[in-house]
Amino acid sequence: MNYLRIVLASVAAFVAYMGIGGVIFATMPFLKDEFLKYPAVYRSHEGQMSHLPAGMTGLLLSMFVLAVLYARIYKSGSGLVEGASFGALIGIFVVGAFVLHNYGNLNIGLRLTLISGIAYFIEWSLVGIVIGLIYRPAAA
Repeated sequence: MNYLRIVLASVAAFVAYMGIGGVIFATMPFLKDEFLKYPAVYRSHEGQMSHLPAGMTGLLLSMFVLAVLYARIYKSGSGLVEGASFGALIGIFVVGAFVLHNYGNLNIGLRLTLISGIAYFIEWSLVGIVIGLIYRPAAA
């Protein structure tokens, strides 16, 4: 494994995730409005901002784990194609393990669930692409 590339891919994936999330929320204001319908479930903007360091730390750790997983399964081929495939699998996992699981456990509506599922699938698919474009095995 190429540890330098894993670290670089982790950091780039983190930046991409945060940027993509910002773009999604900026271009889809109805998504933010949908979350606001559930104040007993989701923190206020101020509450989210005060807990942002913990969330960002968790995301960076998650990106590192994903980059390691990608490095372990990467055989050869186009980083774009391999990363997109990896990202789509992660996106499907997140929709199942997080979005649909939350729909079953939290008192949220189907509209928020569907919008979140689409947004998270896109985000994680793009994160996979970023990891795929950056990671390269160590020279033999």
